[in-house]
Amino acid sequence: MSFTVSAELEAELNELITHYPQKRSASLMFLHAIQERFGCISQEAVEWTAKKLDLKPINVYELVTFYPMFRQEPPGKYHIKVCRTLSCALNGSYELRAHFCEKLGLDPKKHGPQTTKDGRFTLEFVECLASCGTGPVMMVNETLHENVTQKMADEVLGRCK
Repeated sequence: MSFTVSAELEAELNELITHYPQKRSASLMFLHAIQERFGCISQEAVEWTAKKLDLKPINVYELVTFYPMFRQEPPGKYHIKVCRTLSCALNGSYELRAHFCEKLGLDPKKHGPQTTKDGRFTLEFVECLASCGTGPVMMVNETLHENVTQKMADEVLGRCK
């Protein structure tokens, strides 16, 4: 992955810095902006961010590895997020995730996001998707799906191919 910051993105990030009492306070917002533009946060992005904010790369890397919303690898074309919070779990989200693993050839015992070998799908078990009354819920990219059954999951997968 090539990491080159456009003049437009750099101007946006420079503006962000002005909203904080110290440069380092803009770290999380920098990472969000970089991930939004590049799909993930590479080692080059960590080093660039550290230099820009007068930090050591380890200070930025700690944030990237601590917060689960940050990715170090690009997601598949279709990023499937299945909610695992209590109300969704009680309504079958664990079974739904297992079903996706079976359909996509992924390891149901593995933690963290998994991407299919062809790079088309990334499956991730996530905390609350903010639709607790309609569980289990999932998102495919930015589209929320509620009251998801295994049959509905198969239909969604079919539309993604």
